[in-house]
Amino acid sequence: MTYDTIFARSFSRYDQKKLGYGAFLGCLLIALSFSTVFKPYLGSLPVLNMRMPVDVGLKMLRITKLRGDDIRSSMATIVNETSSSEIEMVESDTTGTKETISNGNAIRSSTTTVINNKNITQQKEMKTLCHVEERTEFCEMYGDIRVDGKTSTVFMAADTMLESGSWVIRPYSRRGDEQAFKRVTKWFIKSVVDAYETPTQCDQRHNVPAIIFSTAGYAGNNFHDYTDIVLPLYLTSRQFDGEVKFLITDKKPWWIKKFRNILQKLSRYEVVDIDKEVIVHCFTSVTVGLKRYPQELKIDSSKSPYSMKDFRKFLRSAYSLKKENAINMRNNGGKERPRLFILSRKNTRAFTNTNAIVGMATRLGFEVVVTEVDSHVAKVAEMVNSCDVMMGVHGAGLTNMIFLPENAILIQVIPIGGLEWLAKTDFGEPSKDMNLRYIGYQIKTEESTLIQQYPPDHEVLNDPYAIQRQGWHEFKSIYLQKQNVNLDVDRFRITLLRALELLHQ
Repeated sequence: MTYDTIFARSFSRYDQKKLGYGAFLGCLLIALSFSTVFKPYLGSLPVLNMRMPVDVGLKMLRITKLRGDDIRSSMATIVNETSSSEIEMVESDTTGTKETISNGNAIRSSTTTVINNKNITQQKEMKTLCHVEERTEFCEMYGDIRVDGKTSTVFMAADTMLESGSWVIRPYSRRGDEQAFKRVTKWFIKSVVDAYETPTQCDQRHNVPAIIFSTAGYAGNNFHDYTDIVLPLYLTSRQFDGEVKFLITDKKPWWIKKFRNILQKLSRYEVVDIDKEVIVHCFTSVTVGLKRYPQELKIDSSKSPYSMKDFRKFLRSAYSLKKENAINMRNNGGKERPRLFILSRKNTRAFTNTNAIVGMATRLGFEVVVTEVDSHVAKVAEMVNSCDVMMGVHGAGLTNMIFLPENAILIQVIPIGGLEWLAKTDFGEPSKDMNLRYIGYQIKTEESTLIQQYPPDHEVLNDPYAIQRQGWHEFKSIYLQKQNVNLDVDRFRITLLRALELLHQ
């Protein structure tokens, strides 16, 4: 017997019609309910933007769900150790990059999302995003943030649906260097759910972002001042166009004084010695630590809106430097002599025959300036910027090449000891991004004063790599602290002639 027959015998034609309408309306209501409940899950798959460290338990994950033109952000915490197996997260129905963690390495790529051919800008809602990279780690926080200098803690009020957790960071951009990190204060970042875990009193509210960084580590060494602090601070803070406050931990008053021009150019506010603050400061945006690239004195313009050219232009503005380009001898007509800056040193890696070098350079047509640089950055910057060629023995003083005008020439005199790799890494490669012409001059053993301290067959003179295998301390004590340079003037003359040739191009 069919269901149609049973239906016809049980109800009149009028009842059947009413039941039919009722069934239709019931189905329609069920369909509408189904659509309403599951609609959030019928759009594009979510895009996951992750930055995860491998050396701490807490993992903070930013999840961005894209629903039409609506963007909703949330921050989740995952408490577990990262597996060494590969984790891949790939966007669907969007245009962007694939982000991967492979064998415990932190993801460093970023994602650009495009929907309906329109760029979508993510709203900065409550979230914490921590980055662990080769030479630095830093956390960017947005929301209800409270900074307690007494306990070196940054509290982030999390959504009640999220787990509590904490993060430890040393805000100095030389990750992996334990010697440097011994001097840097640990800061704790805590994501809290319960109100009692957060400082109850907000003593001072700020309407601009904050950046927390340390002036410890190797601060005081001119090279590290720039590559570990000044340049990373520029990368981290320049986007705010002065509307940002610097909360400095391990504050060194002499360091603040040395770089006051730069600090005032990057921020319109007085720096805060956060370690001495007894009140709780409240912000809606805080960055703990500084951005930097793995190479020394480097900005990767393919990944950053800035470049080393921008940084040098910024420095010329901060110190009111007048000379933008080095002299072009071809267009000069002999009216002006090129200026040669000889970097003098007193204690180690010094020239022992400076007068002979000056005499030879003068005869070649240079106007020679001999100066030992100090902590008066403005004076040093003005002197270096006025010159077309800068020469000196490998050392932190050569970092002042950042003040040379465009197309100037850097001559690095490289002592014996297998220092070629260090000379190239610290100054040779960085000079290229600064639009400088670089010449390396490797001295011979006869030009080193070490021949007066060791017999001719000693391994210090013949096998520096054997000394390197004894450790950095032994290597440094000999080749960087005991060695001076007695330049072979006739041999070096060829290098200065090459510099003149470049100035004619």
